[in-house]
Amino acid sequence: MKLVHSIEGLSLWVGRAFGWCILILTLSVSYEVFVRYVLNAPTVWAFDMMIQMYGALFLMCGAYALAQDTHVRADVVYRLLPIRVQAGLDFVLYFLFFFPGIVALVWFGYEIASDSWRYKEVSFNSPASIQIYFFKSLIPVAGVLLMIQGFAELIRCVIAMRTAEWPERLADVKETEDLLSEADIAEIQAIHPGKQ
Repeated sequence: MKLVHSIEGLSLWVGRAFGWCILILTLSVSYEVFVRYVLNAPTVWAFDMMIQMYGALFLMCGAYALAQDTHVRADVVYRLLPIRVQAGLDFVLYFLFFFPGIVALVWFGYEIASDSWRYKEVSFNSPASIQIYFFKSLIPVAGVLLMIQGFAELIRCVIAMRTAEWPERLADVKETEDLLSEADIAEIQAIHPGKQ
């Protein structure tokens, strides 16, 4: 579990670091709306910067989402299965779908990034000709981070298949819905001890 938590720690750190892109996006969109509609002086750089910030956020927070088990999952039947079956199913599906897709992301992402660096690629949509080769370098980096986190998920699956319990994840922020649900459960247990 030390290895799993070390990998999760890396994924959490990268996700939190790139989470600041949300603040940058919010400020830049607000600034652009103000100067465009109030001052009638739109910028030439804001649109490209917003695309790159959103792309960076999306790419670099993938491993974070996987580490927190927050990816969207159609689990109508899955959640009804015993934990050992869930873990076995996850284990097989990681090899069938996840890792081949991530290897393709790293492989082709590296080709895209190296071509972009070779040509010193700039945005053809931008009158400011903003450089995008730095941004394209994030594609293979995100793939490598996802691959490392995927390895940690395989270890989780093996542990769950052996123990019939999912190992604990490193705690981070929770959605309001989850917090309210936990508060409701705690309140019910306080009123009716022994009930779950």
